[in-house]
Amino acid sequence: MNSLSIYFGMIGGMQIAIIVVVVLLFFGGKKIPELMKGLGSGIKEFKNASKEEPEEQLEEKK
Repeated sequence: MNSLSIYFGMIGGMQIAIIVVVVLLFFGGKKIPELMKGLGSGIKEFKNASKEEPEEQLEEKK
């Protein structure tokens, strides 16, 4: 079992289609690229922060 199936059960094509339709209804087609851009930059910042953290901990131990 992968981690998605543990949390959400088995997600099929129909469920994904419903989620996409609901997101389009809530935010509209023009807002989706802005949301994805923000999500991408947030993920990038998280990755950078998680890479920097162990280096800072090593410096503190010295």
